Amino acid sequence: MAMKAPFLALSLVAVATAAAGQTAQPYAGQERRPIAALSDDEVQGLLEGRGLGYALSAELNGWPGPLHVLELADDLALTAEQRDRVEAIRQDMLSTVRPIGAELVEAETALDDLFAGGAPEADAILAAAERVGAIEARLRAAHLAAHVETTPVLTPHQRMIYGRARGYGAAHEPAAHDHD
Repeated sequence: MAMKAPFLALSLVAVATAAAGQTAQPYAGQERRPIAALSDDEVQGLLEGRGLGYALSAELNGWPGPLHVLELADDLALTAEQRDRVEAIRQDMLSTVRPIGAELVEAETALDDLFAGGAPEADAILAAAERVGAIEARLRAAHLAAHVETTPVLTPHQRMIYGRARGYGAAHEPAAHDHD
């Protein structure tokens, strides 16, 4: 029993040291990114018009998005008319969000350049950060709007199937909050 205590203490020290090393360097390797605040996957997603979580407020509150509805088209038994309508919503959304995504990449690059170029001034930081925020707001609104447009295309039963297929709980059942 006496031998277990030193071993346990040594094990705890090793675990604590490893954990401290991980938290001390959470951004290690990211300094090589072309844009510090965005991973390559995020940049690609913005340029392609992917959601990247911008519509979670809608999605997780029972407002289906066009891409996921199309992915679940067979499970939802979408009619040809529903597929066409949802695909049109998706295409309209993409034509809106892709240029905004490109604008966001450019704004993040400009913000990054402020810091890469030396000592940025407070006013320049504020202006660049506000620009990023305003662009992100437009991007989020466009993604959310596509969810709002998509939801009434589906029947309450299809929305229930959608929520279950996506792994959501009873809060996403149409009876909990009807969108019609």
